[in-house]
Formats: sequence, C-alpha cells, structure tokens
Amino acid sequence: MDESTQLQQAQLAAVLGGDPSQFETLISSLMSSSNETRSQAELIFNLAKQHDPDSLCLKLAHLLQFSPHLDARAMSAVLLRKLLTRDDSYLWPRLSPQTQSSLKSILLACLQQESVKSNTKKLCDTVSELASGILPDNGWPELLPFMFQCVTSDSDKLQESAFLIFAQLSQYIGESLIPFIKELHGVFLQRLGSSTNFDVKIAALNAVINFIQCLDNSSDRDRFQDLLPSMIRTLTEALNNGNEATAQEALELLIELAGTEPRFLRRQLVDVVGSMLQIAEAESLEEGTRHLAIEFVITLAEARERAPGMMRKLPQFISRLFGILMTMLLDIEDDPAWHSAENEDEDAGETSNYSVGQECLDRLAISLGGNTIVPVASEQLPAYLAAPEWQKHHAALIALAQIAEGCSKVMLKTLEQVVTMVLNSFYDPHPRVRWAAINAIGQLSTDLGPDLQNQYHQRVLPALAAAMDDFQNPRVQAHAASAVLNFSENCTPEILTPYLDGVVSKLLVLLQNGKQMVQEGALTALASVADSSQEHFQKYYDAVMPYLKTILVNANDKANRMLRAKSMECISLVGMAVGKEKFRDDAKQVMDVLMSLQVSQMESDDPTTSYMLQAWARLCKCLGQDFLPYMSVVMPPLLQSAQLKPDVTITSADSDNDIDDSDDESMETITLGDKRIGIKTSVLEEKATACNMLCCYADELKEGFFPWIDQVAPTLVPLLKFYFHEEVRKAAVSGIVLMMHISFPFVPGVINTHCNLCLSSPAMPELLHSAKLAVEKGLAPGRNESYVKQLSDYIIPALVEALHKEPDTEICASMLDALNECLQISGVLVDESQVRSVVDEIKLVITASSSRKRERAERAKAEDFDAEEGELIKEENEQEEEVFDQVGEILGTLIKTFKASFLPLFEELSSYLTPMWGKDKTTEERRIAICIFDDVAEQCREAALKYYDTYLPFLLEACNDENPDVRQAAVYGLGVCAEFGGSVFKHLVGEALSRLNVVIQHPNAKQPDNVMAYDNAVSALGKICQFHRDSIDSAQVCNHLSLESEAFFLNDSCLVWQVVPAWLNCLPITGDLIEAKAVHEQLCLMVERSDRELLGPNNQYLPKIVSVFAEVLCGKDLATDKTLGRMANLLRHLQQTLPPATWASTLSVLHPQQQMTLQSILSS
Repeated sequence: MDESTQLQQAQLAAVLGGDPSQFETLISSLMSSSNETRSQAELIFNLAKQHDPDSLCLKLAHLLQFSPHLDARAMSAVLLRKLLTRDDSYLWPRLSPQTQSSLKSILLACLQQESVKSNTKKLCDTVSELASGILPDNGWPELLPFMFQCVTSDSDKLQESAFLIFAQLSQYIGESLIPFIKELHGVFLQRLGSSTNFDVKIAALNAVINFIQCLDNSSDRDRFQDLLPSMIRTLTEALNNGNEATAQEALELLIELAGTEPRFLRRQLVDVVGSMLQIAEAESLEEGTRHLAIEFVITLAEARERAPGMMRKLPQFISRLFGILMTMLLDIEDDPAWHSAENEDEDAGETSNYSVGQECLDRLAISLGGNTIVPVASEQLPAYLAAPEWQKHHAALIALAQIAEGCSKVMLKTLEQVVTMVLNSFYDPHPRVRWAAINAIGQLSTDLGPDLQNQYHQRVLPALAAAMDDFQNPRVQAHAASAVLNFSENCTPEILTPYLDGVVSKLLVLLQNGKQMVQEGALTALASVADSSQEHFQKYYDAVMPYLKTILVNANDKANRMLRAKSMECISLVGMAVGKEKFRDDAKQVMDVLMSLQVSQMESDDPTTSYMLQAWARLCKCLGQDFLPYMSVVMPPLLQSAQLKPDVTITSADSDNDIDDSDDESMETITLGDKRIGIKTSVLEEKATACNMLCCYADELKEGFFPWIDQVAPTLVPLLKFYFHEEVRKAAVSGIVLMMHISFPFVPGVINTHCNLCLSSPAMPELLHSAKLAVEKGLAPGRNESYVKQLSDYIIPALVEALHKEPDTEICASMLDALNECLQISGVLVDESQVRSVVDEIKLVITASSSRKRERAERAKAEDFDAEEGELIKEENEQEEEVFDQVGEILGTLIKTFKASFLPLFEELSSYLTPMWGKDKTTEERRIAICIFDDVAEQCREAALKYYDTYLPFLLEACNDENPDVRQAAVYGLGVCAEFGGSVFKHLVGEALSRLNVVIQHPNAKQPDNVMAYDNAVSALGKICQFHRDSIDSAQVCNHLSLESEAFFLNDSCLVWQVVPAWLNCLPITGDLIEAKAVHEQLCLMVERSDRELLGPNNQYLPKIVSVFAEVLCGKDLATDKTLGRMANLLRHLQQTLPPATWASTLSVLHPQQQMTLQSILSS
C-alpha cells in the first residue's frame, strides 16, 4: 500500500469516526470555493461511498438532524438525495436493514423539526426521491399515514411539506397513490378551500395538478372537478391580497394543467378563461402576471391534440384575447437608436409587452387557424389602420405578419385586400410604419407564396425597389432588401427576370452605402435574387462580383465580420447561379481567401465559421470534381463542427442559478420533472449545418468522397439518435432521394435568410453509394466488395435501431427512405439477420402507425371537433401515409433483391399487410398493400402462385376501386398475374376481362387522374391476349364487343378475334411511359409474327397498326430506341410489299404531321 493510499484511508477513518466535527468539516469542504479543497473532499466522500455506505448515510442523517449550521443541514439533504437517487450509484440496496430503518425514521423526524423553509423543501425532495424507489414495493409503510397526518394537522409547515411530497410522488409513482384517491380528494378539497396560508394552498395546488395528470382514467379525473373553483380561487385570492408572487406560482401550475389535461377545464371553461382574460386586462397588475394569464389561454388553444376544437367554441373570448394582444403591440417607443441605425438592434423601443403580444398572435393563429382568426382580425385591424397614431398603424401591420403563417389558406382568399392594405402603408409618413409594412410583405411572401408572387409581382417589386431609395432611413432600406430576399424565394425566374435591371442596380447602390446593416441586407438580397434567377443572372455577374470580392478581401475587422460572412454567402450563391464556366476565373481567388480564413484562428462567436461551411459546399456544388483539391482543407474543420458535443447545463428546477438569466441568447431551457436543462442552440445549429454539408459533398463528389468515408461514417451514424436537435438527425437521414439537389439550413441570426442551394440527400445512402462507386471504379486501393459489406453492416443495423426509437413521424419516414436506399445499394450483401431485423422493425412501424391513426380517430370523436381540426388531422394522416409508402418501398426492394427466398418473411408479414386491403383503410394503404403483392407476383413468379387464391379476389375487386391510384396498382397486378400465373390464372380470365372492361370503357378513362389506370389496364389486356389467348374463347363474360369504340364489350362467348383488335384499338398509350414501352414492343412483336387476330381478315386492321406506329414514332419516350427502329423497318417492309393503292389508303387516315414524319423516316 503506497503512502497516498494510507493517508486517504486514515482521513476516511477520521471522517467516519466518533468525532462529528471531522465529518462536518468534510461537508464544509465540499462547499468550498477552492477547487483543490473541494476535489480532495470529493475524493474522501467517494471513498466513503464505496467502502462504508452505511456510516456515510448515517453521518449525513445525523448532521441533517442535529447540526446547528444551516448550510451543513442543506448540503446533507442534497447529498443524501443524490445517494438515494436511482442511478448507477444507487446506494439504498447496499445499506443494511438497520441503516435503512434509521434513515427513514430520521428523515420523517427532520421534516417535523426543520424550521428553515428552504431546507424543508430540500428534505421533501430527499424523502420523495427515496419514496419513489421503495414505496411501490411497500418499502416505507409508515410514510403515507405520516403524510395524511401532516395534511390534517394544525401546522402549516407540515401541511405544505406533505403536499410538496405528494406532488413529487404523483410525478414519479402516481399509480401507487391511486388507491388513496378518495382520501387525497378529501384533503385537497379541505386545504384548498379552508387554508389561509398561501404557501400551503400553492403546495396543495401543485399536488392536485400533478395527481390529476397521473390519472389515466377520465372518470377518476372527473372526481376532482369540484376542486376547480377552489384551485382558481387560490389565484384570485392571492391577487386580491396583492400577493402577485404567489399568484404567478399558481398561474404557472395552472398553465401546466392547461397543456396536459385541458379537458379537465372544459366544464368550467367559460369561467376559467374569463378570469384569465380579466387578469390579462388589469393594467394595475405586474406585466409578468398578465403575461402568464395570456400564456394560460394560449396554452389551452395549443392543446389541440388533447382537446381538439375546444377553444374555437369561445369566439367571444378569442376576439377579446386578440384585442388584448393588439393593445400590447402598442407598447412601443420611438427610440432614437432605431432611427440612427448605428447598431443591429431592430428591437430598439420594443417592450416586453410588445414581444409577448407579437409571439402570442403567431401562436394563436397557428393553433386556432384562419377560419377563427381572420374574421376577428378583419373586424379589429381596420380601426387600427384608420387611427391617427402611428403606433396603431404599426401594430396592425405587425399583427398581419404574425398571423399569416397560421391563417395562410384563408388569407389567400382575400389576397387582393391584404396586399393593398400593406402596400398603402409603404407611403406612411412614419418610418417605423413603413418598416412594418415592408416586414409584412416579406412575411406574406413566405407564408402566402407563390400565389402572392404570381399575382402581385408587378405591384410588390416596384414598391420594394422604391423603398430602397429611403436614404433618410437606412433601417427601412435594409429591410426592403431583406423583403426582396423573402419575395424572390418563392419566385420563378420568369417572374423575376423583367425586374432584375432595376433591383440589381438598386442593390449595388446599397452595397456602397456607409451603413453596415444596409450593406448586409443588400448582400443577402443579391444572393437570393441570383439563386432564384439562375442563369439569367449571368448578365449582371461582371458588375456584381468585383464588389463582392472587395468586401470579402477587405472586411477584416471585428465590426465587419457579418458583412464578410454574407459576402461569402452571396459569392457562392452567385457562382452556383451562373455556373462553373462563368465563375471559374474568380473561383480560385475566392477559394484562396477562404483557405486563408480557414486556417486562421477565429473567435467562437465569429459568424464566419457557419457561413464558410456553407459557402464551401456551394462552391463544391458549382465546381463539381474540380473541387476535390480543396477537400483536404475543408474536411478537418467540417468534421470538427459535425463532432461538436452538445453544450448542456443541468440544474435543479428550483435552483437559484437560473439558466434563463444567461446573457447568451442561444441558450434555450426546458424543464423536465425536477430538472432544468439548458442547451446552447448555436452549437447544435453549427453541428446540423456541418452534417448537411457532409451530405452535400458525398452527393456531389460521389466516388471522389471515398477518402473521407472512414471518418464521416462514425461521425454521422451515432447522430441518428441525437435527440437534442431534430435538424441534426434530419441531416443524418433527411428524406430526399439520391441525386436530387441539396439544401442548407437556415443560418441563425438572419431574418429569413436564403441559403437555398440544393435539397439534402440522405447521408447514410450517400456514404454507401460513394464507397460502392469507388470500389467498382477501382478508385479504392486495397478495398473490394467486402469493404462495402463492412460499411453496410455498420450503417443498416444503426438505421434500424434508430428507427425503433425515433419519436418524430417525419424523421421516421426519412429514416425508412434512407434504409430503403441502403438496401438497394447493398443488395445481396445484406445478410439474413439484417433482413430479419428490418422486417421485425417494419412490423413495429406498421403497429405504431396504426396506433397513431386510432388516436386521431378518437380525437375526431371529441365533442368540440370541427372542420379546422379535421384539416389538421388530415395533414397528420398524410404524413403518416408517407411512412406506409416507405414501408411499401422497403418491402418492394427486399422482394426484388431476394425474390423467393424472402417469401417466408412475407408470410410472417401477411397478418400486418392483409388488413391494409380493407375498405376501411385509406386509399394509400390499400394501394401499398396491392403494390407489395404485385412485387411478390412479379419477382417470385412460380413460387408466388400459392398466394393467388388469397390475394387475387382482393386484386380483382380493387380493379374497379373509386381511387385511380388503387385501380392502377390493381390492374398492373392483374397484368403481372396474367403473365406469370399460368394455369392458376386461367379460370380467372373471364372475370379479369370483365374488370378491365370497366376500367377501359369508363367515359373519363383518359382524363389526367385516370390515364395511368387506363394505360395499365390496356397493358394487362395485352398480356391476357399474349399469355391466355387459348382461354379467351371459353371465357364466360358479359356484354357485347364493339370495335367501333375504343372500349371493348364482351359477350358470353367472347372470341379472341374480338379481344385482340379491341386491345389494338386502345393503342397507343401515352400516360404511363414504362407500360407504353412494353405494350408498344408487344405490338411490334405481334406484327413481326404476322399475328392473324391482330391483322384481321384481309389485313383489315393494318391502317390502325400504321396509325399507332406513326403516333409512337411522333411521340416522346413512347418506345425504346430499339422498338422505334423495328417499327420503322416494319413500315418500310409494308411500303415495299403492299400494293401502292393499299399503302396510300393506309396513310390517308393519318394526320398531316404524322404523314410527314413517316415520309421522313421511310426516306432515310
């Protein structure tokens, strides 16, 4: 044993020995401000925890009970709580029964004797922590009787303590308290109604709200309805007594109830909401109190999943709340700092009332929707616009911008009125009103685009250009440039191009303005205009780029960092717009500057880092493979950003060290149970941006990205389960298919910044694709297919595991899409166990999705459910269908890859898939179920015949489904079964013809919605003609065949010489280009074989055949090049062999254009 260890053991013996002062000194040292003293004390404390937990806990309990020092008692309570928390170092099971018994007794004794309130709360936390671990197993039978004794005692302190513990136990182990529901109801009612101590009433309110939330049964919750008046009275009495701190505590608790159990409030909703609005209107109250009352009503409006439509049933209150929020928007001062525009502070003069009003209007509109909010706004806003005060004009325009997102569908119906209202304010004498009008146009361009751009570009763009001339008000100028950005985001090049001369020249003037914010606004607008106009911007390149390069090179000091960052953004977007050839000469100079910045030491808050990440990626997109030499410079810092650890701070929810007080605006907090978690969002945004950039490089460089795969894969794969930030997970698996354009996320700190490059590709498939291409092209020395297999084995299980835990439906669909692409790329390299895990996960995905749909169906039965809520549920169900769609894609990939060997797993899935054929399911579910069977029949052929008896009746019925997508899938499947079904299909030929007949002869068969089903029905009919011609004559079907119309009608003794010409008469097909190629090749083959039924008696149908050939030859992508060549040869042969008069007669039925095309082909 070394000397250090001996010393530590001696110290441990002394601390745990008979002298209590030694232990108290240790506890004091744990609170020391000296790192060295504290570290030494922690070492001894941890040794005691490891070697003698009984003595340690008893010493802490003794200190807690008898120490005269407040801090020592407080620290003992905190340390005991940590030791008794159920985590990796949970000590309770290691303690002897005697120690356990002593601790329980001492804790209850301390609760009775502790006189300091803050310590009592810490004791309650410790008791609750221990009880949550042992009470469910009856490990503390004395506790609940003690607590009921406390709440019925005369001691306010004991009553409060008991309620504090009840509140925490309801959170942790509420189910253990449900057997005492009657007793709890009684004590809650008694103390809320009779106690005169506000601390007791607040503790009781906390306890009852937590207990209500733990009750799953609605009838149990209803038993507490009679407490609601007393609960609200706790709030109103506190206000009447001038005790606003207590009132704010009560409001915060009631807000929690409104968010989690809004239906509990429903029966007394009018009274409760009325009381809250009365508080919000009371100008004598503190702003904080009034804001919390508003938050309560907004929270109720937002709780639509639990109480759909409830708040929309109170239009009088919605109008009143809207009026309150509008009044709050008037609380704005005409601050000189706003006019001088010497700094970026656009909030100058804005009060907390203004900020709350602005935020709540946005939330109210999103939660209640346009049908509720627009009528209220239409009633109140005109009066504001007609008033003489500039503040009212300003408030109306701000309100309009705030409600646009939630009300977009309804506002589009009155777009003319809305746009006119806003544009009229462009000429208001007050610059803040003009700014607000520009702000509104910018927001409306985002929320009501592209309709606004398409219909009003001739009014909006000139107005914005004119606003850029307001040199007396640089903030107005800058915002006009920002609004150009918003407007151009939803703009086509065709709309934007006629205005480019004027807009670009104005923006170049602003670039030379002395005010930095104006220059920054001009840069972002130029970037957006270039991105939206694409190659049309080449005309302005030579005038714009020198300015941009000058800023990039010269904006070096700290004050100009954002200006330099925006110049990077603008240069890269302009480069992408004009293309590599135009940009090439400047590209090297720009990248040299970026490289020098890349290796320089930048401060942590320098925006250059984030902007440069994106600029590099855009330059890669522009230059393609020419960018490869720069990757060695770009990748190290990019990987570093992608590997950033989340900056998380965790404190107690009631801690005095409030994270919210931090000066860092990027720090966001959430409260989970008794913990307050602070997360630095700027770190997460940089991480998300970096991950998106990695996807961009992989997508653009393909096999050229191979050298970095071994570093990127271990960086991105763990982020599939990065639950701190959705955008980071989306960056790892964003749901857009391979080879599409790539987009980059919004840059923090910029209003509606346009960073639109391309659409982000899924990261996992990109990595696999890059590796596979590199191996196939011999660009990966020493690596072969086993490397792709190794990478696949790393990525696919990780995707499956992440999918299992993914809480977000949209990201779940993206993960399924990425998994499908990985399966396609890996092919047969995926082993049996991985296929099994994928199938098992698909079962869980289908089950979870069905469960979510059932929950929505239950919401739709709520008494307050309305049309607005129906729209929201429809949107959620559409997102759910994307999940089902991806499930179908994955199963299709597995079936195509493994064919008959996959069938045992398909049979396992049948109990999940068969219900999807039901009439009660959505059309998308039915379509997907049919497509899966289509794949089985097509890929597994003879091995799939055993399923025909089960699935073909469904398929035949679905051929005449009301939905054209379902019909298309069904008739396609019928064609597949006709091709591969052999004798099993033979007895179904008659019914199949009958079903196809209905599809083909439908009067609207060739309408755009129906044409794909029609084309596939024609294809299926052709396959029956090809593979079951001998069965047609004996097919028993109804109706009568007529060759005169494009439909065919069949009678009881349908003959093959009738069906084949009927099929010919449906040609050519032009909607489904895949089926068109197959069908027209079949026609070609039949003509080459001189098919007797096709040509007809005396070549009767030859003119029709020539007509079809002509249409196919004149059409686009209706046949393969090989088929087109065969058709041309057949026509030449006919021209040479037919009598001239017959050939001339055949050509006479063609349109002049077709005749000219044929003559051209035949003469070549």
